[in-house]
Amino acid sequence: MTIYDIAREAGVSASTVSRVINHKPGIREETRRRIQKLLEEYDYTPDIAARGLATQATRFIGILIEDIRVSHHTESAYVIEQEMTRRGYTCITFSTGPDSSRKAQYIQILEQRRVEGVILIGSMFANDEVRRSLERCLADIPVMLVNGEMDLPNVYSVLIDEERGTEECVKMLVEKGCRRLVYLMDVTTPSNIKKQRGFCTGLLRYGLEAGENRIFTAPDADTSPGGSIRRGRQGTCRLLESVPEVDGIICATDLLAIGCLQELQKRGIAVPGQVSLIGIDNTLYGQLCTPALTTLDNKMAQVSLSAARMLLDVLDGRTVNQKLMLFTEIIRRESA
Repeated sequence: MTIYDIAREAGVSASTVSRVINHKPGIREETRRRIQKLLEEYDYTPDIAARGLATQATRFIGILIEDIRVSHHTESAYVIEQEMTRRGYTCITFSTGPDSSRKAQYIQILEQRRVEGVILIGSMFANDEVRRSLERCLADIPVMLVNGEMDLPNVYSVLIDEERGTEECVKMLVEKGCRRLVYLMDVTTPSNIKKQRGFCTGLLRYGLEAGENRIFTAPDADTSPGGSIRRGRQGTCRLLESVPEVDGIICATDLLAIGCLQELQKRGIAVPGQVSLIGIDNTLYGQLCTPALTTLDNKMAQVSLSAARMLLDVLDGRTVNQKLMLFTEIIRRESA
């Protein structure tokens, strides 16, 4: 069955059938259902290659992730790919690594693949080298930045209010009676810096000491996912030397918090009896450790779905806001 056969049997034009196939608006619901029933009945599959040659459209969406081994970002890519595939697009996913120049090179690769849209997952893509590469290679292609911002006319952002969320974590620990709080992070990213700002704002709001001795950065030589746990242990050793009286720790990620938990338990420090511990990400790992980890849920699945739908709206010619902000939620478990 061709598109013309479907159109003839449905009593409509071939362009109407095409609009239904491509999920375009402007079709009466009764007509859409009739055409969709025929498409399913005859198991109609459009010839993507032929359609691309005729329209110069590839229907390719490029997805860039720094490290595909990080489950948090892999889940984001999955959510995006499912939504894009449902709408007739094919996703090309690359793992760029942490180096900014390599990220910029992958922007060039996406240009060569003639993608129609791009989604960058993570605030670590919000840097000058990526920006210059986008301006040079993809100035006319819509780009979605997940949890990051970039002041370019073709770049749209879906942001998570992790700064306010981290401040709420401070509030929770203060209400629990904690007074000697510290913030532990490893990789310096825009996202982790926002969390740090929220932590410091929370300390000031509740009259607690907010000096540099409350901020600790774990060694980041090993950038693998497993390295986050090791960095958490090393960073905890460092903060306990400086602030042995600590009674509340907020970690920039769940994996970092798990490393912190391991070191505290190794030293016989009870969690949450002596030290309350909070991670950020709401990953599966936080549910599997003992005690289960209290965490700030930054809603990455919801953020990723919103990014995919915003990009689809832009591709369909709809007007969308340049930025969308979603809010976090504290998931209370045993560690705090």
